[in-house]
Amino acid sequence: MGEKLTFIHAADLHIGAPIRGLRGLSDEWERRLIDAIPAAWERVVETAISRRVDFVIVAGDIFDSVRASYGDYVRFFAGLQRLDAEGICTYLCTGNHDPQSVWQKDFFALPLSATMLAADRPDFALFEREGKPVAIIAGRGYPNKVWSSRENIAAGLTRQAALSALGSRAEEAPFAVGVLHTGLNLDPVKAPTDPAALAAAGFDYWALGHIHRRYQDTESDPRVVFSGCVQGRDIRETGSRGVYVVELWPGESPRLTFVPTASIVWEQPEVDVSDCPNIPSLVKKVMRELFAVNGTVSCEMMVTHITLVGETPLSEVLSRPGVLEDVRASLNDSYSEFYCDELIDRTQSPRDEEALRAEGMFPAVFLRTAETFASDVAGQIDFLQEEFLARGIPLTASLSEKKARRLTGEASSLVLELLAQGGDER
Repeated sequence: MGEKLTFIHAADLHIGAPIRGLRGLSDEWERRLIDAIPAAWERVVETAISRRVDFVIVAGDIFDSVRASYGDYVRFFAGLQRLDAEGICTYLCTGNHDPQSVWQKDFFALPLSATMLAADRPDFALFEREGKPVAIIAGRGYPNKVWSSRENIAAGLTRQAALSALGSRAEEAPFAVGVLHTGLNLDPVKAPTDPAALAAAGFDYWALGHIHRRYQDTESDPRVVFSGCVQGRDIRETGSRGVYVVELWPGESPRLTFVPTASIVWEQPEVDVSDCPNIPSLVKKVMRELFAVNGTVSCEMMVTHITLVGETPLSEVLSRPGVLEDVRASLNDSYSEFYCDELIDRTQSPRDEEALRAEGMFPAVFLRTAETFASDVAGQIDFLQEEFLARGIPLTASLSEKKARRLTGEASSLVLELLAQGGDER
């Protein structure tokens, strides 16, 4: 089968980043969130040591800020020094959050086992094991915070260019790995490049950073890959976060194993509470759902935005002032490893649509009209776009059929809910 190469592909550590958008945190949860990002880097290091990998790649945005603190550098360089002590090399590049022009070189010097790839040109290194060339490492970082739209960040990064730069010994290396911080074809603003060009550059694997989710350009043969961030920072970055352990064998597709590194995951569960007769039963059901969600993410601690849905008489109770916040507090008191940051009520009061139709009054006419409107999805999308334009409101994203159906359903439910409330008042 030939010689094997094993390494960790990590990216987007964002050491020093604030955890964003949370409210009412206890001292304990504030401490947990502050520690979560540097702790994720420590798990990357521990994974590298426990698995005895050949090297670790960090593909940009090591620090979150161009003014990273001395304490942030201490946490990162402590990991590099642990890897160095274990004989594990590290290959780094800078990203848009930590461009090379602002690195605090007077804080620490890189250990000999760590290589920072150049930002002003394509750069190449040769990884050797027991004196034998094993892998070409090629890459380029960000020189400044903004990448020029006139320059392709991947220009000049080919296997042939690496052989020319490194000399004849590099020809003995069976593997070649590229390292970039790029938007690829997913973010047209941050140093985009063509995935097809990367795939044709002669490398066995491209370790990419910047996109915070796991992504493989070709899943059947994953050679152009984002590992995602190592720790989610807000509710938009849900699910497990971590690194890839990559195995390369001559002539074979890369083998990727995902290893979670986040100590806290973010989730947005939706819980149907239509079968809950009272608030205590609602709290118990939500907690059961949270444990079910947590069982799929390989992480004990979890921050959530929870949406309550379903037709239930409790809808009226939940709409009373202070009730929803009291339910959220009850959830947070139930289990110390889960924190509900936001509880959203989208429940509806039960209604008998057939009875409304039989009455033949305005609700019946409205239901028939709503059904006709809902059957024409293309018409819904056109209508919504025209309404946005008529009010001078920009559309931030195209409307999918699924979203249009959801909006129509929510609008119909809201009208019927308001009609029911008006009937009660009369």
